[in-house]
Order: sequence, then structure tokens, then C-alpha cells
Amino acid sequence: MEATKSGGGVVGFLARIGAGFRRTGGFFSDVLSELKKVRWPNRKELTTYSVVVLTTVTLLAIFVYVVDLGISALINLILR
Repeated sequence: MEATKSGGGVVGFLARIGAGFRRTGGFFSDVLSELKKVRWPNRKELTTYSVVVLTTVTLLAIFVYVVDLGISALINLILR
């Protein structure tokens, strides 16, 4: 009696697992269809974007380094 009250017992459990696999398969099917709609960058665009990213990261790293040096110098002045 308890098996039917809690969702159908083994049959309900297997049905839920099967539904989970169907949802997962549907998800990956949707992912593939969305990837087909993507406009991928060509070689020139990819090179340009990569240069922009590398330049930005380098400038931010230099900025953080300079700020760190400044804060370190300020703390050393205060603690002396």
C-alpha cells in the first residue's frame, strides 16, 4: 500500500528516471540547435578581439601593480 501512496513504487521511480533522461536529451538537442545559430568570428575578428583582451589585461595588471606599490609605500611610511 505504501508504494502507491509515495509515487508509484518502482514503476514510478523508473518513469521519473526515464523522464529525466528525456529532458536531458532534449536539453542537449536544444543546445545543438542554438549552436547552429551562432555567428562565429572570422580570423581577423578573432585576432582583433584577442589583442584587445590581452592589452586590457596587461594594462589592468600594470595598474594594480602600481597601486599595490603605492599602498605598500604608504603603509611603510605610516609604520616607521
